[in-house]
Amino acid sequence: MTETQSDAGPRRPVTLDDVARHAGVSQPTASRVLNGSDRKVAESYRKRVMDAADELGYTPNLAAQAIARGTSRTVALVISGISDPYFSAMAAAIMRQAESAGLRVSIAVTERSVDRELELVRELRGQQPRAIILAGTGYVDPPSGDQLVEELRRYEETGGRVVLISRSDLPFETVTFDNHEGARQLAVELAVLGYRRALVLGSATPLLSMQQRVEGFVAGLAESGADGVETVVRHPEFSWQGAREHILSLDENELQRLQLVFAITDDMALGAIAGLRDRGLRIPDDIAVAGFDDITTLRDVVPPLTTVHVALDEVASEAIERALNPASSDRTVPAYPIIRASTPAIEAPAL
Repeated sequence: MTETQSDAGPRRPVTLDDVARHAGVSQPTASRVLNGSDRKVAESYRKRVMDAADELGYTPNLAAQAIARGTSRTVALVISGISDPYFSAMAAAIMRQAESAGLRVSIAVTERSVDRELELVRELRGQQPRAIILAGTGYVDPPSGDQLVEELRRYEETGGRVVLISRSDLPFETVTFDNHEGARQLAVELAVLGYRRALVLGSATPLLSMQQRVEGFVAGLAESGADGVETVVRHPEFSWQGAREHILSLDENELQRLQLVFAITDDMALGAIAGLRDRGLRIPDDIAVAGFDDITTLRDVVPPLTTVHVALDEVASEAIERALNPASSDRTVPAYPIIRASTPAIEAPAL
């Protein structure tokens, strides 16, 4: 009785040695062809190796390619999350910029777990990517990152590059945007439009860049010189749902006093809008709302949301450039407010 493939169990992966034997060439020759070595191989040999690889269904070993070339074409992006619209937009921007530079991007998600981040970096060291980009936000009071720094230093010693986006808790090159100044400028412009009494929705997770947005907005309203400024800062769960639930929990008298809700991300601002509408309030007729990030999904929001624009393509371009070539200093990309229909001008309160 003939044994079928299912009876025999899974086939072992095709190896470089298998391809070399099938092509009738040496293993080093097959490696030079398939792993991208700079050493030239005769066209007749190259064709035999490529044909053999195709017939056998050979998949190149990416780590072997990196060793053969002396570098990899892969950039590893380690990101806090992918379901959040901001982080998905960040990942898309990194991938666009990497492709234009002839690089590929692999994505790993930490879900803001320090242990998971360390585990991922250890795995990535073995894969030998061209660079590791850590995109997320550091903590206000960061846990010890000594082990992570050690892993990243070892990775750099083998020729890798480390680039940070929007975090300052690790001693590596950083590209960020001005969270404090962007939020401050937004508050100043809203004060000019007549807003005095604001609820600021921060984050229950103590994230540094989110805290900078809170502080910048509070400072901007205070520095406007307007009379009657009142800011209430709350820290709900850092999500759309967290913002909505907080709005639903507000005392009716407190809610009625508010002129404006500022959320530290557009995603949270949209959650706040959902909560306000659930309570029967109209945006902006009864209360105004503003966010931060200028995510692409805002184009579908009615009324259009006032926010702070973050130039993700510029941040991504700078990060990829630093992944290829070291820079002498960190880079801060400006963030600036965009006033839209969700925060129309109102009459300033009577003195």
